[in-house]
Amino acid sequence: MTTTTPVMAPVPGEADTRGRVHSRAERAQKRLTSRTASVAAIVIAVLWTVPTFGLLLTSFRPELDIRRSGWWSMFTDPQFTVDNYNQVLYGGGTDFATLFVNSLVITLPSVVIPITLALLAAYAFAWIPFKGRSVLFVAVFALQIVPLQVTLIPLLSLYVDSGLAGSFWTVWLSHSMFALPLAIFLLHNFMREIPPSLVEAARMDGAGHVKIFFQVLLPLLTPAIAAFGVFQFLWVWNDLLVSLTFASSPDTVPLTVRLADMVGSRGSDWYLLAAGAFVAMVVPLIVFVALQRFFVRGLLAGSVKG
Repeated sequence: MTTTTPVMAPVPGEADTRGRVHSRAERAQKRLTSRTASVAAIVIAVLWTVPTFGLLLTSFRPELDIRRSGWWSMFTDPQFTVDNYNQVLYGGGTDFATLFVNSLVITLPSVVIPITLALLAAYAFAWIPFKGRSVLFVAVFALQIVPLQVTLIPLLSLYVDSGLAGSFWTVWLSHSMFALPLAIFLLHNFMREIPPSLVEAARMDGAGHVKIFFQVLLPLLTPAIAAFGVFQFLWVWNDLLVSLTFASSPDTVPLTVRLADMVGSRGSDWYLLAAGAFVAMVVPLIVFVALQRFFVRGLLAGSVKG
């Protein structure tokens, strides 16, 4: 006696839909990998890199050469010096070495604090059912549309009344509050893409919320954490508005504030501005290049369902 396995009839229209999606994906792949697209990407990359390359060469040129000719003249008459960096880093009027440390002290806690709070909030929104969860999540997400500028004066008044003005806490708390809505949204979307079977299996083994969070979910969240960490690091490091408003003490001033002062008060000193700008951009450039694969993976994860 033989048995035959019944063949499931395809759902009407499903094959046609899959075929159309597949054909669109093939056409998009061909367009993005064509020679024209590659040439266009190379041209855009070159045009984007040329100003940065010129800034780098200018930062190593003597002051007189910068005033007499453009940076491209270094190819015919190369003249290099490190005096610009010595004056920017250790000069009495700039002292970027101390400001560099201030920027690190501001940036690192401003990245760690919102990530820590957002992880806990995203876990609650994703895996803990409670009344009003959807409404509260929409409210948190809607906070992203609130302009940053409308909160500066109320926050500054609050810091002054509480005695926190002039300390690093004002900058840390401000950056953390401004970053939390986006952090919760990204981490929540990433958590929702984790198969529920993993969480259910952990619960069947007797694991509570703490164990599930640290031993099951947290190892899988590395791309999302790294993506938002890079995003937040770049934003805080390059920020001027928040630091200019809340970093009122000379001991808490970051690089961006002093660099903006140099543009206004020493706008003719191109040799100092070029060196100072490159000192300010070297750290975020290293961070982004080192973690760019996590940045792309984390932003794309959770963005498409199905």
